[in-house]
Amino acid sequence: MTDKKKTIRCVVYTRKSSEEGLEQEFNSLDAQREAGESYIHSQKHEGWTLLPNRYDDGGISGGTMDRPGLQQLLADVKADRLDVVVVYKVDRLSRSLGDFAQIIDLFDKHGVSFVSVTQQFNTTSSMGRLTLNILLSFAQFEREVTGERIRDKIALSKKKGMWMGGYVPLGYDVASRKLVPNEPEADLVRRIFNRFIRLGSTTLLCKELNEQGFRTKRRRGRDGRMNDGFPFNKTTLYKILGNRIYLGEIRHKDKWYPGEHKAIIDQDLWDKAHTVMAQDRTQRAADSRRQTPAPLKGLLYGPDGKAMTPTHTKRGDKRYRYYVTHTANKRGHEDCPVRMVRAGDLEGIVFDQIKAIFRNPAMVVSTWKAAATMDEGITEEEVREGLQSIEAVWDHLYHKEQARLLQLFIERIRVEPEGVHIDLRTNGINSLLLDLKTAARETKEMSA
Repeated sequence: MTDKKKTIRCVVYTRKSSEEGLEQEFNSLDAQREAGESYIHSQKHEGWTLLPNRYDDGGISGGTMDRPGLQQLLADVKADRLDVVVVYKVDRLSRSLGDFAQIIDLFDKHGVSFVSVTQQFNTTSSMGRLTLNILLSFAQFEREVTGERIRDKIALSKKKGMWMGGYVPLGYDVASRKLVPNEPEADLVRRIFNRFIRLGSTTLLCKELNEQGFRTKRRRGRDGRMNDGFPFNKTTLYKILGNRIYLGEIRHKDKWYPGEHKAIIDQDLWDKAHTVMAQDRTQRAADSRRQTPAPLKGLLYGPDGKAMTPTHTKRGDKRYRYYVTHTANKRGHEDCPVRMVRAGDLEGIVFDQIKAIFRNPAMVVSTWKAAATMDEGITEEEVREGLQSIEAVWDHLYHKEQARLLQLFIERIRVEPEGVHIDLRTNGINSLLLDLKTAARETKEMSA
C-alpha cells in the first residue's frame, strides 16, 4: 500500500505590461493562466492541487512591485496559504533582479517554491536557482540595452535633423512624421520677428498682436477637443524669438543641428531681432535702475542681522545708489564690517545668483517635489521649463516686475563680508510655477 501524497497548494500568477487586448474574451492573461493550470494538472500525481485564487496584473510593468495582484500573492505567501507559485515565464513575476531577489527570499522564508512553465525549472533545486538568476540577469540586461538603444536612436535621429515628436511649434504642422510649414502660421511667425525689430518691445508687440486677434497655435486638449489658441504673452514671444527651429534646425540637449524641415525665417532676420533683443536688455537695465531706486528693499540684511536700507548721493546731475547697513547708519561706518554697498553691483550679484539657482538640477527636483504637494498633476518637466522660462525672460523684465518676483520667492538676502547668501521662499516659487503652468504648457514646444 502506497503512502498518500501530501497536498501541495498551487496558484498561478499572470501579468501583461500593456492594456492592449485585455478587453478580448480570451486574452494574454487567460493564456498564461491556462498554461499554468495545465502544468499543475500534469503534476497531480505529486499531490499538486490548483487553488481557485486568481493573481492577475493587466497593464502593469514588471519593473515595479506596486501591483495589486502581486501584493495579494505576497500577502498570501506570508500567511502560509500556498506552497507553489507557477508563472508562464520568469519575467512575468518581475523584470528587476533586485525585486526578484526579495520575492525569492520571501518564498524561501515561507517554504514556497517557484516554477516557470516554459523554462522548465523550479527553485527547489540548486540548478534551478542558478538558471533562474542567469535568466533574470539577461532579462534585465536586455531591458537596459533596449533603453540605451532607444536613447541613442533618438540622439542620432536628432543629430541628423529628424523631427522626433513633441509639441509642434507655431508655424509648422506634422505630416508623415516630418515638420512642414503651416503657411498662415509661418506668416505670423515672420510678422512677430519683423514687428519686434520695428517696435523694439515685446510689451508693445504683445499688445498689438492680441488687439488684432492673433492667437497661439490651436491644439487638441486632453478632452480631445481643439482649442482656439490663447492670447500672446511676453514669455511666449521670447520663446518664439529664441527658437532656432525657425532657422531650419533641430535641438538635441544643448546643441542645434541642421534639420530636415524647411526654415521659415532667414539668418538675417534672426540676427536683426537678436541685435534688438541685446540692445533692449541693456536699455531696460539702465532705465529700470533709474525708475526703481531699490528693488531689493525689504530683503537685504547686514552682518548685524538688521535690514539694510537704500540711500543715494548726487554728484552734479548723476545719482549714485547704495544700500547701507543699520549699524553704519546708527553708529558710523567704522563699527560695521559691511558698510555701504553699491546698489547696482549688489543687484547684479543677486540677479546672477537667482538665474543660476533656476538652472540648478537639484533646485528643479526639490521645487517639483514641493509643487507636487500643491498640484499633483504638475510634472518635473513643467517645473524645469517654468524655471527656465523665468530665467530666460529675467533680463527683459522691467525692474518693478523683477522686484515683485524677488519679493515673491526670496525670504531674505544676507550680506556678509565673505559674500551674499540668498534664503529662498519655496512656497512663493511654487505659487509662481503653478500660475505659469498653463502658459508653460502652451510654449513647451519652443524648448523641445
